[in-house]
Amino acid sequence: MSSIRFALNHMCAPSLKLEAFFAAAKGLGIDNVEIRNDLAGNAILDGTPATAVKELAAREGVTIISINALQRFNEWNDERAREAAELIDYARDCGARALVLVPVNDGSGGDPEVRRANLRKSLSALKPMLEAVGIIGLVEPLGFEICSLRLKSEAAAAIEELGAKSTFCLVHDTFHHHLAGEAAIFPELTGLVHISGVSDPNVSVADMRDPHRVLVDAEDRLDNVGQLRALIAAGYVGPASFEPFAPTVHALKEPVAALKESMAYITGQL
Repeated sequence: MSSIRFALNHMCAPSLKLEAFFAAAKGLGIDNVEIRNDLAGNAILDGTPATAVKELAAREGVTIISINALQRFNEWNDERAREAAELIDYARDCGARALVLVPVNDGSGGDPEVRRANLRKSLSALKPMLEAVGIIGLVEPLGFEICSLRLKSEAAAAIEELGAKSTFCLVHDTFHHHLAGEAAIFPELTGLVHISGVSDPNVSVADMRDPHRVLVDAEDRLDNVGQLRALIAAGYVGPASFEPFAPTVHALKEPVAALKESMAYITGQL
């Protein structure tokens, strides 16, 4: 079984400034990183120019594989169009390869016909914007029951229908895949894998939320290793990016050591 290429999402260590985050990645032998637009006091929210981020990445020798994320992407309106244009420009100017697209997750827009229509409308609007600058749109279904786009199969069908496979890929998030209960994995459409584990033995699958998402270890209930094995066996060769949201992970004094331990565990199981 061939090995996986790891990447780091800034959510691994959100208190680190961008330079320290990039350096941490390099210290782990990782050269693919994801930056975020939801971390207060850090780039992108702190106003750091995209060109400065690009220079920093070049200096540290890392590739920015995505900006995470355009939220509520499938609720297309003037505000969303403005947000998308700004993020796509930032992605272009900082050298990011892709923009993660996160659906509405507040219980609205769930009616099947409305849901499908909203998805096609937003992808149709985003397609020329992304193509103009050569940025990939990474559609990330969220497995939560209230989400307006739970299943990768729905996203895959819309991408296929729009003839947009050169513009859009899927994010296979191991947490959301487990919650959605969807068997299909769509390796040929997958552009990025997000990995995080749930080790708490007491939380039900229906009650799993972002704060439960820790680094993958032997207690993992999401079968990250099995999911990665299946993806690799089916031909996936892209990065697997650590994206833990648990406050316990964010509070770690030695995040690099903890990440190294999780990488060793996963690699040893593959």
